[in-house]
Amino acid sequence: MRYLFLLASALFSLSAFAATPQETVQLALSKLAPQVKVDAVQESVVPGFYEVLIGSQLLYVSKDGRFVLDGNAIDGASQRDITEAARAKSRMVHLAKIGPDKRIIFAPANAKYSVTVFTDIDCPFCRRFHQNIAEYNKLGIAVEYIFMPLDIHPGADKKAEAVWCASDRNAAFSAAMNGADPGTATCKNPVAETTALAHAMGINGTPTMLAADGSRIAPQISLAPDKLVVELEHLAKNPISTR
Repeated sequence: MRYLFLLASALFSLSAFAATPQETVQLALSKLAPQVKVDAVQESVVPGFYEVLIGSQLLYVSKDGRFVLDGNAIDGASQRDITEAARAKSRMVHLAKIGPDKRIIFAPANAKYSVTVFTDIDCPFCRRFHQNIAEYNKLGIAVEYIFMPLDIHPGADKKAEAVWCASDRNAAFSAAMNGADPGTATCKNPVAETTALAHAMGINGTPTMLAADGSRIAPQISLAPDKLVVELEHLAKNPISTR
């Protein structure tokens, strides 16, 4: 009995010093990249692995810290892209930080679908997208714009701020997208905040469209109203969390 007690005590002492999942992952990754900082660790549906988030990058680290996998994990039985589903979930967490009061929204009276679009006033494809805004709304699609001026467009950030400070933001936005100079104006605005959030999400180009479930929609679909409504109908019936 005494030996059993000593064994139990020893096991308890060892467990007290056992590494946490965060510590295991941090140690494993620090051997590959000493400066890396792990943001989140959780159990993965991939047996024997943790799901690890570093900024916008998602990795898999084995529970013993020996293996690090970078790439998309596909469930062979269901054909579900587990990694993309996790990315979509992460995007939704970030997007929740940007409420309607920090977006410019074009919505029909009874919207069936909603998309979030990261945009830049000086981006040619962003302007092309907005040319069809009435058609998107007619199809029941609400478009919620979030500013993300790109560094390759000097002055785009000031244009975004001027649009935000206008008395009628939607009208000023449409005019700017049609090539009008919004001028200059200063006021409290979310442009720097939304740009930083986009970068944290790994978004580096415009227009970038996200569906309501966090799915990223390809440009060849987002720029075509008829294709987009078909895609949104599909996503509504098959959200990425179930695919």
